[in-house]
Amino acid sequence: MTQPTQPGQPAMTPPAGIAPPDQEVVYYEGRPLLRADQAKAAFWVIVGIVLIALPILASVFEWTWWRTWMTIAAILLAILAIVLPWLIMRTTRYRITSYRIDFERGLLTKKIDTLELWHVDDIKFEQGLLDRMMNVGSITVMSNDRTNPKLELDGIPNPRDIFDKLKERVIAVKRQRGVIKMDMGQ
Repeated sequence: MTQPTQPGQPAMTPPAGIAPPDQEVVYYEGRPLLRADQAKAAFWVIVGIVLIALPILASVFEWTWWRTWMTIAAILLAILAIVLPWLIMRTTRYRITSYRIDFERGLLTKKIDTLELWHVDDIKFEQGLLDRMMNVGSITVMSNDRTNPKLELDGIPNPRDIFDKLKERVIAVKRQRGVIKMDMGQ
């Protein structure tokens, strides 16, 4: 974005990396990364393997109480256990900008919630050892927004950088809007 100038003068542009105050900058747009929830994914794969193993064990040990419908149910549940966590991750999207956070989810029915940064009360950053090795993490945003008082953003790549930018932008947006936080001593 350029500032208006007089004819014949070059347009003034802000320095590289600094956006004009009224321009929205996208910090992250995408899905949570599956590598962030490897422990959950491993758990559900193990559950799926156990469910598939049940019909095999029933035929090897000749369980008389085991029925065909149980085999079908075990296989269907195993497929769900393995695919559902991946599907949930694939149907979630984040868009984190310098003014708002959009949180989209849903497979058949889409829901999109928007959290304006001036509503944010606090931001929490979390990154375990495995998360640090995978360069992912979680950012939890606490706000006074009615629909999203606590928004958890899991599986964010380069989370520390996004966390730092969000902290700065929350303060800047509140200053722009003239928002003052008052402690009521509760």
